Amino acid sequence: MTTTLTDALFETLAEGLRSGTIIPCLGPQALSDVRHRETGAKIPATSDELILAMNNGQPMAPRLMYEFPRAAMHIELKSGRNKVTRFLSDTYGPDVWSPAALHDALSELCPPLVIDLNRDTGLQKHYARRPHTLVVGVARIAGTAFRYRLYRHGGEPDAGYEETSEDGIDPALPVLFKPLGTPWPEANYIASDADFVDYITELMGGFAIPGFLKRFREGKRYLLLGFNLKRDTERMILNDLLYAGAGGWALLPETANRKGERFLERHGLTPVTGDFAAQIKAPASAA
Repeated sequence: MTTTLTDALFETLAEGLRSGTIIPCLGPQALSDVRHRETGAKIPATSDELILAMNNGQPMAPRLMYEFPRAAMHIELKSGRNKVTRFLSDTYGPDVWSPAALHDALSELCPPLVIDLNRDTGLQKHYARRPHTLVVGVARIAGTAFRYRLYRHGGEPDAGYEETSEDGIDPALPVLFKPLGTPWPEANYIASDADFVDYITELMGGFAIPGFLKRFREGKRYLLLGFNLKRDTERMILNDLLYAGAGGWALLPETANRKGERFLERHGLTPVTGDFAAQIKAPASAA
């Protein structure tokens, strides 16, 4: 049953995010207000937007337009994996995008863990103002079953990331988990069908999440922000990321389809209507 983001529910969510009892998970619509500073163009984030941007603004065949990983697989087979990597780095690497209101809101709350299923660097720029840990998903690498890389950032404005191991992680620092990758500090992406098959397989086996995050997420509730739950791959990866969760909420930009409804029921997530970013700014505006 859908509920509304009332002031009381907002306070419950905000306090849970601050304390870490609720884990926020960001989807493509979290970037709906991000624009190119010069042209005003929207940042490509949804499946359709990414396909069009990757194909010079032109639609691809209907079977490829079904989902971005399928289209990326077609480009990879035709022109090589590096072409997909270059496209994502050229899109998300340059500092040309305006801030997202939702990123601003979450930065104020500073949750102990944020899971960001977008490939942009917007939230990383917020986090670079404070010491933090970055976990980045990787796929199809040899020599190890693990499908993540760990970095630490000291919080200095001009400092960069330093790759580290789980032994080098400060458990007191906030964690930004980017399962689908980022161009910063190095370009690693989960993009094509082959990437997702490899990554989700290891995610199911427990090799795509560091041990300290596995322990932290046990029994936590989740807040999904920016998903419509209509994409098969999106639901598949969320299924494993939300493992051992204790339910939660999903602020949906539109009504979920039947598959999305079943996903919500299976994970004990209550659909919510409302604008979380606008709500968090309301108290400051009224002061």
